Amino acid sequence: MMASRHETVMAIDFGLRNIGIAVGNTLSGTAQPLTIIGARDGVPDWAAFSQLLDEWRPQRILVGLPINMDGTQSEMAKRAEKFSKQFEGRFGRAVTLVDERLSSREAKNNALAAGHSGDFISEPIDHRAAAIILSTWLNDH
Repeated sequence: MMASRHETVMAIDFGLRNIGIAVGNTLSGTAQPLTIIGARDGVPDWAAFSQLLDEWRPQRILVGLPINMDGTQSEMAKRAEKFSKQFEGRFGRAVTLVDERLSSREAKNNALAAGHSGDFISEPIDHRAAAIILSTWLNDH
């Protein structure tokens, strides 16, 4: 049996315009939406990531991998993998890719149920999708 230790975990919902960030920990098993970092055609504000890493000091980084429902790799999955490799190279941190097939849909449904206007452009919910990715990972581990 592997000894479980307390870890702060940061989850990233990669997107071309918005990159959602959530944090949680393995002790409480909870995840909370944190923030959204802007991106230009998938190129993030790396300085914002650096600040978040300094502030939260996560032991584990998760990046959502948007696989197609039939299990094939989407164009966005390839972009997310590229982002993960850039993240690892830039910050020297291992990244775990997590299947996030339904996280964005679930985040939208949850937001609408909570009274969100449905305008996901002016009110993005990418950080909520990141929290769902993190919650799913925590439940599986």
